[in-house]
Formats: sequence, C-alpha cells, structure tokens
Amino acid sequence: MAAMQQRTEAALAVALPDPAIAPDRLHEAMRYAVLGGGKRVRALLVHAAGQLTGADTAALDRAACAVELIHAYSLVHDDMPCMDDDVLRRGKPTVHVEYDQATALLTGDALQTLAFQLLSEQPNVADPSVQLEMIALLARASGSRGMAGGQAIDLASVGREISRAELEFMHIHKTGALIRAAVLLGARCGACDAKVLEPLDRYGKLVGLLFQVVDDILDTQADTATLGKTAGKDADHDKPTYVSLLGITEAQALAHTLLDDALSAIKPLGPGARRLDDIASFIVNRRF
Repeated sequence: MAAMQQRTEAALAVALPDPAIAPDRLHEAMRYAVLGGGKRVRALLVHAAGQLTGADTAALDRAACAVELIHAYSLVHDDMPCMDDDVLRRGKPTVHVEYDQATALLTGDALQTLAFQLLSEQPNVADPSVQLEMIALLARASGSRGMAGGQAIDLASVGREISRAELEFMHIHKTGALIRAAVLLGARCGACDAKVLEPLDRYGKLVGLLFQVVDDILDTQADTATLGKTAGKDADHDKPTYVSLLGITEAQALAHTLLDDALSAIKPLGPGARRLDDIASFIVNRRF
C-alpha cells in the first residue's frame, strides 16, 4: 500500500500543472491542495480492482489520479466558509486560509476539470466506448446524483433529527459514490464482465459506507493532531452522524458488520481480490 501511495503521489505531481506556468498562483494552490497528504484510499482501490482484471498500470495511474483530483476538489470546497468552514485539512491550513476564498473556489473548479481531462485525453482502454462509460461513471459519482448531491443533503440536515435510512442515503451519495466509482473505474481499465463487476460493485457500495462510519467514529475519538483536521466538528456543527444516531458502540459494531459483508461480497473472486480485502481492513482499523 505504501508503495502504491507513493506511486500515486508521483503521478499526481506530474499530472498537476507546474506552478511556474501562468496563472502561477492558481497552479500553486492546486498542488498545495492535492500533494503531500491524504491516505489515497481511492487510488488504492483503483489499483487493487485493476490488478484483479489485468489492467495496464499506466491506465490505472490516470484513473487513480482522476478520482483523487475529484476528491481533493470536494475537500477544498467543503472546507470553505459557505460549507463546513474549516481551517485545517491534512495537517495544514485549508486552501481558502492559505490563499483566499476566490482562489480556493477556482482551485476546486480546476481540479475537477483536470480529472476529466486525464480520463479523456489518452486511451485508457482498448474500446473507446468503455472509456466514455468510465468518464460518465465519474461524472455521475461526482454530480447531483452522487457526491455533490450528498453534500447538499448534508448541509440541509444540520440541526435536524434524521432517520438511519436518511443518514445512509446521504452518505451513499456524499462519500460512497466516489469510493464505489474508484473500484469500478479500476476494474473497467482491464478485462471484466458482469461476473466480476457485480461483486465489485457491491464491495464498493459497502466499503464506501464503511469509510463514512469509521470517519464518524474517528471524529469523536481522535484528536485534531492525529486526524489532520478539526476533531469534533460534526458535533460542534450539530450534524447527524452514525455516532450521534446509534451511539459509539453500535456504530463500531456496524463498521465490523460492513467489513464482513464487503469481504464476503468479493470472496467469489478468489485470491486476486486479496488487495481489496487488505484495503477494507485498513479502512476499518485506521486511526486518522
């Protein structure tokens, strides 16, 4: 995993514009937002699923970078005063604090469009129709029926009591959609059919939800220095979470149930899915 995280960091450094190129301040902010931090879980999932389907590593690098750029753009925008209004991300000042709000807004916009540029400008697969499907997959996962829509529901839920079903619906979109897309994009870079895609799709949905449950737990148990972002901000903002809804013990039990279900989903895929097993276990046992 560490080697793949380093590989993704290097690929992102190449994909992002050089800060010496105009507009230099924007390009500098883009690199600031993306490089030097993060667990690269989505990139790990892209590569693990792609290894299972025999995908070309260079194609997986581009898909992994695209997903990480979408994720980074969402963090830049989420941290802004009009959203979660946070001052710390990945252990350093958020982009709007380090630069300014206008630059942060443009940084997120530019990272989003760069993601689709990476997916479209080089052949990632032999069949162009599959590449188009991959672009559409990332767009759906990022838009109003995915991550952006989930964030809208999240903002509308502040200060409200919502049901477990409503909370799950929100996080399937806000967090889960992009994680699920990462798994499917990696798989589509190689040779796969419904017998492979169906268990991977179920795994992606479960791991996406698992990631959010663990995130909610960590927000109450880890400190700011460990998390690299402001601890306890969900409670401070009166946001509904799995911990506030279920309590810490039941939330932890749910995380382990989701882990077991995710591992069961890909068991039919055999030893080739071992990396996906490892990543799911890493997510549930992470400390930041």
